[in-house]
Amino acid sequence: MQEPELILEATAYTIDQLIHRNVPQIALAGRSNVGKSSLINALARRRALAKVSATPGKTRSVNYYRVSPYDFCLVDLPGYGYARAGHAEREEWARLLERYLKECQQLRSLILLIDSRLEPQKLDLQLAGYAKSIGLHILPVLTKADKCRQRDISLRQNEWEKILGVRPLPTSSAKKTGLRNLWRAILREMDIAVDDGNTPEPEKVLPGDSEN
Repeated sequence: MQEPELILEATAYTIDQLIHRNVPQIALAGRSNVGKSSLINALARRRALAKVSATPGKTRSVNYYRVSPYDFCLVDLPGYGYARAGHAEREEWARLLERYLKECQQLRSLILLIDSRLEPQKLDLQLAGYAKSIGLHILPVLTKADKCRQRDISLRQNEWEKILGVRPLPTSSAKKTGLRNLWRAILREMDIAVDDGNTPEPEKVLPGDSEN
């Protein structure tokens, strides 16, 4: 497998810009502060391709990352569930997310990011249920695995496997673990053949990295 590279290709601010982009897509969604931006940077092997903020719910736009040399985009959706966001703002994000998942003809799969430290949360369950109801395949991914004991990670995996029928992949952006398995899973979701023998190894932790 040729080593994937993430390139920020476009940013969308309206639902029409989301739906009408004519390129195969796999979306990345999760609660605010689940570690989405950190995971994107870890997958890209770059410090600041996606901005990491200590303030949850900071992302207001949708970023399209071209996965080179493969012909598809990783779509970074805004985090959901930020308590300090106003009700109207949360409703607007929910409508945008639902319309995109339902109406985007190029969307192949949804990567659902789940905090390893938490039992299944209401909003995550709602999003998973909605995705399943419209026939969208879900690839569950546990973040912040370095902050949990192995038995707790196994517990989370078992809980979500019962819910989704798919066992989540554990990852840590800070420790750069689980990234190779995640890239393999993403490429398979996009029907791209994977040569496991050439899968890139996770890189070492960069000084000052944190997972938000």
